[in-house]
Amino acid sequence: MAVFHDEVEIEDFQYDEDSETYFYPCPCGDNFCITKEDLENGEDVATCPSCSLIIKVIYDKIPITDDEFQTRTDIPDVTSTVSVEEQEEKLPKS
Repeated sequence: MAVFHDEVEIEDFQYDEDSETYFYPCPCGDNFCITKEDLENGEDVATCPSCSLIIKVIYDKIPITDDEFQTRTDIPDVTSTVSVEEQEEKLPKS
């Protein structure tokens, strides 16, 4: 059983797009790190390369395959825009 130094939300990490890696400051002065690929594979432990500390990464583990993307209805459509007026027209009249 692993003993975690801390549990940290993924939103608190810094993300480097070039390496596709998330970083979070370690007390030793280095950074805990976990890759995007690790997260996609269900990993939730970020390690520090300079010391023995590890942290648990808290994030939503919802895999989305291409097929699921086509059929899911809970994902908002951000490609289209609707004006406030159009939204108001769809509201029930009181």
